[in-house]
Amino acid sequence: MALDAFILIFSMLALGSLFARLKVLPDNAAEVLNRVVIYLCLPAAVLLYIPRLHPEWRLLGLMLTPWLVGGVVWALLTCLKKIFHFRTEEYAVLLLCVALGNTGFIGYPMIHALLGETALAYAVIYDQFGTFLMLSTGGLYVCAQYGGNAKPTPGLILRRILRFPPALALLAGLLVMAGHAALPNLMPSAAPVWFLHGLQSLSNAMLPLVMLAVGLSLRFQLPRSEIRALSVGLTLKLLVLPALVWGVSRLAGLEGDILRVNVLETAMPSMVTAAVLAMAHNLAPRLAAAMVGYGILIALGTLPLWVWLLH
Repeated sequence: MALDAFILIFSMLALGSLFARLKVLPDNAAEVLNRVVIYLCLPAAVLLYIPRLHPEWRLLGLMLTPWLVGGVVWALLTCLKKIFHFRTEEYAVLLLCVALGNTGFIGYPMIHALLGETALAYAVIYDQFGTFLMLSTGGLYVCAQYGGNAKPTPGLILRRILRFPPALALLAGLLVMAGHAALPNLMPSAAPVWFLHGLQSLSNAMLPLVMLAVGLSLRFQLPRSEIRALSVGLTLKLLVLPALVWGVSRLAGLEGDILRVNVLETAMPSMVTAAVLAMAHNLAPRLAAAMVGYGILIALGTLPLWVWLLH
């Protein structure tokens, strides 16, 4: 990791935590910053990097890995629930927070900092075709199953996807990529320089904004009875699953940045949105918050370790 990015991450986390303690910013500051990232920074990163990709079969590995991880998580937690006697609410939170990593908000800036700009397009593929679609389908189903709500309908899932700005940016980027492949003589070779510079500036703003929002939102309170569930969840999320994906990716012939992104995106801490969904459905809310808070802090140590191992 570049030293300047490492310093920036810790500085913004510390500032966010300090601002929350001193109540310098409004109570909804983290939510506002997250919306800025969702509506501006994430779509800008998607539009900037996706058209640079060339269609290849190896990209299927990035798309399918999150779904493989989800299936493994379900099988493992179903067994561990009986061994450790997890309550139903704890089991539901672990299903959400272990299967769904923060592959967008934290994944994009961390991949950029750890692997460089060229790897970011692969992170977008992993996030949008994998994690985001899993959240919009399996995540909603888990909340409905264990939170007492009605089952999500295909129409609800489709509306959720179409209302997510990065997903629309992904569609636009894929159309541009397909246009270059099908009509290379008719499509312009590149977008205007001023437009690309604007996208780059918005994409670069993602890291400090995300880390400031995370610092404002970090929560660590946890009852003693849920420590075992937290330990199991963090071990699976940050160590076991990335190791499994590393082995499977090597067997599948993935290499280079695709292999590294596949492992690192799997090793990202729990998705904030998944934890928010769990808390909104009253599913072990303190465990959900702790999975995010402790996961982010521990991941700042485990992610560089994974990069070192992968190289």
